[in-house]
Amino acid sequence: MKKLINAPETVLAESLDGFALAHANLVELGEERKFVRRKQLTPGKVALISGGGSGHEPLHAGFVGRGMLDAACPGQIFTSPTPDQIVAAMQSVDSGAGSVLIVKNYEGDVMNFDMAAEMAEGNVRTVIVDDDVAVDRSTYSTGRRGVAGTLIVEKLVGAAAEQGRDIERLAALGKAVNSRTRSMGVALTSCTVPAAGTPTFVLGENEMELGVGIHGEPGRRRVKLDRADAIAEDLVAPIVEDLAPGNGRECILLINGFGGTPLSELYLMVNAAMTRLRARGVRVARFLTGNYVTSLEMAGCSITLTELNDDWLSLWDAPVHTPALHWGQA
Repeated sequence: MKKLINAPETVLAESLDGFALAHANLVELGEERKFVRRKQLTPGKVALISGGGSGHEPLHAGFVGRGMLDAACPGQIFTSPTPDQIVAAMQSVDSGAGSVLIVKNYEGDVMNFDMAAEMAEGNVRTVIVDDDVAVDRSTYSTGRRGVAGTLIVEKLVGAAAEQGRDIERLAALGKAVNSRTRSMGVALTSCTVPAAGTPTFVLGENEMELGVGIHGEPGRRRVKLDRADAIAEDLVAPIVEDLAPGNGRECILLINGFGGTPLSELYLMVNAAMTRLRARGVRVARFLTGNYVTSLEMAGCSITLTELNDDWLSLWDAPVHTPALHWGQA
């Protein structure tokens, strides 16, 4: 295992310290590094809190800032944050308007965020993200996994919260955006969790995992490595079939890298995906391309499609200023 670390047990703490130093104008660490929070809160605004296992950077801490999250709780690598972390984060950013928890649909995350919501004082709503079409809803007891579509939910709900919308409207918005968002990914290599020291799974030189999860969970099938155009078809087809966007409706297209894929290949996948989307009559109004919801150093990518309406388009375009995502005058 070759990694830029001092010791597996100190990776998260030292990474969070560096993150806080690098973005000291935007964020600060909570006590005992339990959470990352916005440096400047908006009084009277509903607080948005998310989190999950580390190793998916910049998700979630990289999306803390104006126009997105108020706080994020980092668990150990690929391990859910604890309820006390989440409660501490909620208390730190509470302005009296309540909190919306945005949670990826993994058993540990859902359980711990639910416990935190029960422990916390005040008005709390939860939005579960389950955008991964690689698995049937009946495959796991918890249903579909939450993957890169989490970014879309956090951005749109974050913009709406910045406008001053109340907690009920924000929770309803998050659930609606999730219902119109679909994702699917492919892995070309595995990743190595520092504490384990060995790859999470093994792929042959000419193999790829189609429909992989962001922790390396198996997807639809392991197949022979193919051309980018064929991979794009394998990802786009089930997404469009499941989402079934309305005729003429505009969408956001997110091509997300898993951490080990160069931008040149991700942009190539933008081109390949667009060819297949146009052939299906899908209109793309906004693009986002890069490594946003990663799996350590895994090579591969995911495709996410969100169907828009006029309100959601304006929320996507609204200013945002976080360590990992920023545009407009936020």
